[in-house]
Amino acid sequence: MFLLVVVAPTLLTAIYYVFIASPRYVSEAQFIVRTADQQQPSSFGVALQGVGLSSAATDSFAVHRYIESRDGLRDLQRMMNMPRVLGERGDVFSRFPRPWEGRSFEDLYKGFLRFVVVGYDSTTGISTVRVEAFSGEDARDMTVGLLSGGEKLINQLNRRAEADAVEETETTLREAEARVSLAQQQLTAFRNREGVIDPGRTAAEGVSMLGDLLTTLATLRAERAQLAADAPNSPQLQALDSRIRAFASQIETERSKLAGDANSLAQKIGLYEGLVQEREFANRALMTASLAHENAQLDARRKQLYLERIVAPNLPDKPTEPKRFLAILTVLLSTLVAYGIGWLIWAGVREHSQA
Repeated sequence: MFLLVVVAPTLLTAIYYVFIASPRYVSEAQFIVRTADQQQPSSFGVALQGVGLSSAATDSFAVHRYIESRDGLRDLQRMMNMPRVLGERGDVFSRFPRPWEGRSFEDLYKGFLRFVVVGYDSTTGISTVRVEAFSGEDARDMTVGLLSGGEKLINQLNRRAEADAVEETETTLREAEARVSLAQQQLTAFRNREGVIDPGRTAAEGVSMLGDLLTTLATLRAERAQLAADAPNSPQLQALDSRIRAFASQIETERSKLAGDANSLAQKIGLYEGLVQEREFANRALMTASLAHENAQLDARRKQLYLERIVAPNLPDKPTEPKRFLAILTVLLSTLVAYGIGWLIWAGVREHSQA
């Protein structure tokens, strides 16, 4: 039983890793995704990063998903012959395809995932890409290709966000321009309909004229009162009365123009001020929309997200996988533990049966 459980698996593992397993080269790269205006985090922000709640993690994970996606594999296939890279130099159990695998794209994708690992350090915000291949050049080229595809993804996200922001501000700007145009048309139509440019100014001129008429009327009344006191039978009294009635009638006419009926200047002033106020509001909205559009265009000219390579993909000069001795030792210890547990169970059952 010891030979079957411990010796045989360990011997087979040793034969595979010593004589059969193909050496694999590992290329690593580290990168970080950050925004253009990203600042140093506060102590609270560092604490949040410590539990994996960094705001930059979302953008980094988007790159992670790309690296481990079928799109990432397709982009690599445009640069490299992936079936050859993953299967030309490998042994029968590590290469693609393995004896029980097909040659479809889905099989290639599953095999590709065995050679690529990407991780994220929440305390530093740094991502690490680890690529294995059967030659150092292939490992490095695969890492470079995946990072280049990640940069294209970030640029695509930038362009989409920029286009959405500019399009939204353009829509707001067009709406503000249409509002200003409508307000100006309504104001022009009012002036043409009422026959006045500025009812407020016309009213001010009417008030000034009314004041002059009232002053003249008061003067005429004073003259008549003095003349009636000095010469009650003077023929000039009739002329003064006629003038007084004329001025009084003109005063009533001017007052009716200023206020009183639906055609008075008071009504027109209310409508005019409402139209002027609407035009002012529309102009302010247009200025705000124009400024927002300019800012959006300025932001569109600069990237909002950056993928910065902290450690460039290396060209390994010797294989580091598989770790042969560690693999053999792991199998030996595992089988010893399994044998020990089985032996204890068997001993307990035997003692129980003897009792």
